[in-house]
Parts: sequence; C-alpha cells; structure tokens
Amino acid sequence: MKFAENNRISHRQLYRQMVLAFLAPFLLCLPGENRVTGISGIVGVAAALVLLVIYSFFLRRLTPWYTDPIKTFGAAGGRIIGVFFLSYVALTGAYLLDLMDELVPAVLITGIPGIVISFLAAAVCSFGTHKGMQRRGRMAEVSGGLLLGGVLLMMVLCLWQITPEYFTEMTEASVLQGKEVLKSCYGILAAFSGIGLLPFLLKDVEKRGTAGKPVVLGIVTLGGILMGMLVLIPSVLGWQRFRNEAYPVLPLLAGADLPGNVLARFDVLWMGFLLYSLLFALGSLFHYGHRILDRTRMGSGKLWLPAVIFGLSLIKFQGTGIRQIFDFYLSRIFVPGLLLIQVFMALRGKRRRQKKVALAAGLCFVVFFSGCAAIEPEKRMYPLALGVNSEESEFSLIYGMPDLPQATGQEKQEESGSEAVLSITGSDFYEIERIYDRSQEKYLDMSHLQVIIMGDRLLEGEGWKIFMEYLKEEPFVGENVYIFRTEDPEAVLSRESGGTSAGEYLTGLLENRLPSQQKDGVTLRQAYHQWYESGALVEIPRIIMENGELQVYLEKS
Repeated sequence: MKFAENNRISHRQLYRQMVLAFLAPFLLCLPGENRVTGISGIVGVAAALVLLVIYSFFLRRLTPWYTDPIKTFGAAGGRIIGVFFLSYVALTGAYLLDLMDELVPAVLITGIPGIVISFLAAAVCSFGTHKGMQRRGRMAEVSGGLLLGGVLLMMVLCLWQITPEYFTEMTEASVLQGKEVLKSCYGILAAFSGIGLLPFLLKDVEKRGTAGKPVVLGIVTLGGILMGMLVLIPSVLGWQRFRNEAYPVLPLLAGADLPGNVLARFDVLWMGFLLYSLLFALGSLFHYGHRILDRTRMGSGKLWLPAVIFGLSLIKFQGTGIRQIFDFYLSRIFVPGLLLIQVFMALRGKRRRQKKVALAAGLCFVVFFSGCAAIEPEKRMYPLALGVNSEESEFSLIYGMPDLPQATGQEKQEESGSEAVLSITGSDFYEIERIYDRSQEKYLDMSHLQVIIMGDRLLEGEGWKIFMEYLKEEPFVGENVYIFRTEDPEAVLSRESGGTSAGEYLTGLLENRLPSQQKDGVTLRQAYHQWYESGALVEIPRIIMENGELQVYLEKS
C-alpha cells in the first residue's frame, strides 16, 4: 500500500521516515576516529543488524503496553517510564543541536554563530509536532526517496575516487579482533536504540499486522549504507586519515567532481542532504516527546520541551559537554534500562491485546542552507589561485583574483582580462586572516580555489605542516585543488598568461588535453594522505618561468 488514509501512514512512509531520521546521525557520528572502523567494524555492524531484526519482532509484541502506560502500570509507574523515555528524547535532541552548532557554521554557513543555528533549529523543528501523523507521513513520502537516492548516487560517484593502494592498506591494517567486533556491535545497537520508541506510535500505521516489514527494511538499508561507507571512506581517504578524522564523511566528497566537472564542489549538496536528515531527526524527537507526554498525562511540552533541549545542548563544564554526557548515558544507562523495562513489559504481557501502537517520525520546517550565507556574490572575492611562502618567522599568502567580467565572459570587447594579486604577510595564517578582514571590503570566498602554489622557502622547513593544519580548518577549500611548488609564488601569480588567471592556466595545462595526453597532477587530497601516513609531503610538480612563459615539470623534484 503506497498511501494511507484515516490519519495513518503507509508502510512506505514508515520506512522512509526511519531512513530520514537515522541516516545523517549514523554517517556523521559512527565511522572514523577509532569508533567503527575496518573489518572488525563491518563484521560488528553485520552482527548488530541480525540482532536488531530479531529485536524488531519482539518490539512489535510490546506495543500494547506503550498505548496507555498509566492504565497498565499505574500513575507512578507509568510516569517513571515516561520520564525514562523523555530523557532519551531530550539528550538526543541536545546532542543533535550541538552537532549542528559545530558543523553547519564550519561547512555550510559563515558569519552566523552556531548557537543561533541551534536555536533556530530547535524553534522551527518543534513547531507543529503535536499535529496529525498523515501530514508527517506525506512529508516523508515526498522527501525520503529523494534523500536516499541522493546519498546512494553520491556513493556511486565516489567509487571513481577509490585508490586501490588505499583499499589494500585498509585490509592489511585492520585485523579481525573479537573485542573490536563486540565493541562495534554494541555501538551500533546503542545507536539504533531509538527504535525502542516505535511502539508509542505504531497504531497509526496502516495494516499493523505486517508493519514489521518496513522496520526490518529500514534497519537493513541503514546498516548496508553504513557498511558501504566503512569500505568506501578509507579507500578514498586512506586508512590513517579515516581513523583520525572526527567526521570522515565530510572530506569524502570535498574533492569529488560530477562527470565533466560540471559542479566541482557538490559536497555542499551532500551536506545539504545530511542537514535535512538532521533536522528531520530533531523534529521526530519533538514528535515522540509530545506523544510520550500525552500518553503519561504530563502535559504537552510545546514550550518547555524545546527550551530544555536547547539548554542541554549548551552544557559545558570543565571540558565536558553534551557529547560526552550523551555517549555515557546512551551506552551505560539508556540501553540497559530500555531492555529491563521491555523485559518487564513482556513478563506482564501474557494477555495479548489486539491494539498496536504506532510509529511516525516527524519533520518540521527545513531551512535550505548554502555556502553563500547572507553575503551577496558581488560582495565576495574569489581567488582561483593561492600562493604561500615563508621568510624567517613570517608567512605570506598571495591571493590570485581573476577579473570577474573576463572570467565569466561578460567583458566588453575593448576590455582586457587580468589577474589582481593581493599579498599579505603575518606571523601566522590567522593573523593574515585578521589583516585581510581589517583591510579589504569584500568577503574572502575560497570555494572556487583551483591551485595552491607553495614557495621553496616554505618547503625547506616545517612551515608547510603549519600551512596544512591551516588548510584543514578551511572547509571551503576543495580537496581536488592541484598543488605546485616554485621559487617565487607571487611572481607566478602576477604573470599574465593571455588574459587567463594562473588558476585556470595551470589547471588547463593538466586537464585540457586528450585523455591519452593528460598529465597527472598532485591534489590536496593526495598530500593529506601522505601527511597522515608518513608525516612527509608528497613530491609535487615544479613551476618554472622560461622565456616569459609558465612551464610545469611533473618529474619528481
């Protein structure tokens, strides 16, 4: 059945709501940084999926006890159960807000504090969550398939970025260990523990007798995507980087291109999908919170529940925040407590009821963010090339700015294109940013950067490592950027090449050839990999000016 009536949702809508609510938190928070990695992680995920499928059938049998906890367990017992589930809703919501507080300003939006983003998310996602299920089901019907298809498409496009050596490196470095398998398995079970809230809503699902099928399909879909990512990410980024990145799914697509280089930074679109899923998950938690409060006769929570969740997201005490609190709570308190409560329900549930309670996950309003924030394009500077060098204790950044009318083909016939070069020197790269902000009227947008040119003096010492650390904190610098070295980066960037900017000219030297004649440059992603593996810089091409022309030598220097 594709669509449901009488304020119920169909099986397909139930399945898509599960995917929407779990997908982004799983992809962002489970892989990498010694959490779920390697062969042990994949085996652990597979084992957890088997247990979760079995658990889902057990969970459906408990739905009558969720229908009216007050009637079943008395006023005190029912409200204790309600508070237990409500604590999960509040802490999980705070965790998601804190995640958005960190990632959205760093990856998508500039100039807006993270606390403002989390406040707006809490306010918007809590609006209307007490209303009927059918509206929310239709929302998932429209957007769930689009999100899932988009994520799968992005994974397929990333297959062309796989480096066979990196895949071999992963298989050799990751060893199947029982302890790691158990750790990964329990981590996945804890992450999936949110499905323990499903019985609060299952009565709103059409054909409740077979509602377990979409639940199982949702579990298998999410687990399959996660296992695919555990293979894909280290095969693209390298094993050491995968293990050390906090959110390795974000740099996964930072250097990816659509076929034909139509859109070089479509990682912004990928992050848009993840943000949509995060907001849907947050709205679902508010919806569950309203249902729990209603079933346990504790009011509606329309105002105070969003305020509590937002307040919890701001917790910071001696280096401990909501992330650390939530990790401890989820694994040590909620999962064991959930099993104890459900075993207690099962022991009391020998007299079966025919009523089943329903699942629905809700989505409220989604704000479409983009990397342009609130700054108009004409008020931005778009360097296509970036030079960097050092002199004693100071660093220099040289920005190559193309003439925008010429670069976009809008110049008049008598106009000639040129590249403006802006050089700023400071004791470190952050001081250079402050100098730029004080002295330049336009916002610096690095999302169109094509090449980075390092000076020989920078490469002679440890300066290049400091520069790499700086680049890692610049989310709009794509990892498909080509890297070169030369004696004087400013001279290279100042050199006019037939009205073409240095970024376009150097990129063209590598790419604007027949397939058999194309040259293999070195990208920022390759430099990151070598740096993570051995702490050294990969051999990069050298630029030399001969007879007034720029020439690139790809031989190892």
